[in-house]
Amino acid sequence: MKKYICIHGHFYQPPRENPWTGEVDPEESAKPFHDWNERITKECYEANAQTPVLNAKGEVVARVNNFSKISFDIGPTLLSWLRRRDPATYRAIIEADLESALKHDNHGNAMAQVYNHIIMPLASRRDKITQVMWGIHDFEFHYKRRPEGMWLSETAVDYETLNILADHGILFTILSPHQAKRVRHIGFATQWDSAHHESVNPHHPYRLLLSNGKHFHVFFYDAPISQAIAFQGLLNSGDELARRLLNGFGHRDREQLVSTATDGESFGHHHKHGEMAIAYGLKKIEDQRLACLTNFAEFLSRSGSYWEAEIHENSSWSCAHGVERWRADCGCHIHHEEGWNQEWRKFLRDAFDFLKKIADDIFEAETSPLFKDPWEARDDYIEVILEPSKKERFLSKHARKRLSEEEKEKCLELLEAQRCSLFMYTSCAWFFDDISGIEPVQIMKFALRAMELVQPYHQEEIEGRFLKILGQAKSNYPEHGSGADIFNRWVKAAKHSSKKELAHGF
Repeated sequence: MKKYICIHGHFYQPPRENPWTGEVDPEESAKPFHDWNERITKECYEANAQTPVLNAKGEVVARVNNFSKISFDIGPTLLSWLRRRDPATYRAIIEADLESALKHDNHGNAMAQVYNHIIMPLASRRDKITQVMWGIHDFEFHYKRRPEGMWLSETAVDYETLNILADHGILFTILSPHQAKRVRHIGFATQWDSAHHESVNPHHPYRLLLSNGKHFHVFFYDAPISQAIAFQGLLNSGDELARRLLNGFGHRDREQLVSTATDGESFGHHHKHGEMAIAYGLKKIEDQRLACLTNFAEFLSRSGSYWEAEIHENSSWSCAHGVERWRADCGCHIHHEEGWNQEWRKFLRDAFDFLKKIADDIFEAETSPLFKDPWEARDDYIEVILEPSKKERFLSKHARKRLSEEEKEKCLELLEAQRCSLFMYTSCAWFFDDISGIEPVQIMKFALRAMELVQPYHQEEIEGRFLKILGQAKSNYPEHGSGADIFNRWVKAAKHSSKKELAHGF
């Protein structure tokens, strides 16, 4: 059989934990659930781990773990939360990857993800490396194998990021077809063809030749089918989903792949019972042997790459202006509200960039006498994030000398400041329409925590200058004022309430 189908789900939630307690605070908008992680888990992650398949009479004839049938990546911060708060769903996901590897010639369905969903082209090279290394280590911790592919947040891409992925053993990623710049068949004197208006053929992988001399591979997903899944109600019917997938094949003898990529939350959260359409449609395709289900790693291993591509740098799947959505008022928004703008995005990033520079300079200066290599220690800090019991082993590995208890505490506090300063750049803070939203407020909590941890090592007061920049970010709700007002009203409140809870032993 030469027809292969791969549905990819990008499952992700931002880090919602209060940085002072490590627990998720109640979120009013998620009611009747405690928070959005709990609500979406019930509607999507748990639902996909045990999806009923119905017959024409509405009777349950099977239960399917969709994670064993689809390609997927799960945000590391979300997966760690699931491990703590919903162990049954977590185990089902891990077991699904193991089952899929047995079925697909040792190529599991799970892909890695850059650690906390930052927009990679907007990050420094050093931060890109940490995001990739943390993403790989996190993947190995959970799935007990090396990742072959890695999802880039919002599919935002540049060549520096791809070089880093290749340097760390990652073989491929997934992009939108509009991110293809030009393509050509691999061979002597073949000509490049420009890829205008998503004209790139998505039925096979493409090889990219990188500046480090390595080859990397990209899959461009089928945009029309993916759009139909995400926004046009294709998940209302498993039969229609199967029909649309099968109609995606071209008239060729060579092996070909029909692949889709959407937010995994489409499967049950954004579209009620969407997980049932996935389970039913894929079961129909499998039972009737209409095509083979696969994942990207297996298909790459099977087919190789006989086409070459170049990409548009600083592009993404969700911003028509490249990556401007995460730093400027580019015109991208969720809802159209008369008179609204997103000029606040620039000032939010400017404020974070100001704080990040201070945090990085302090980290390097203060830990250089203590660590053999501060930045190598940061790259390895994921070990402590995942398993805090390994703090002593971690410090012994990276210390220049025997550290006092005060020096150990200092190193760990400044590493935590680094974690929080990376979390500041989680992409959802800029994605929506107003700076007073739950996402920017949450990310500002990490900024405040980072600020607290580095302030003792900085001669000048940081918060005032930070708020001066943030004060230029104006909310579209006049009553909310500026970013500085929001920071003082809601971000600091989270800190003070958590301090009270800790004091009372909650």
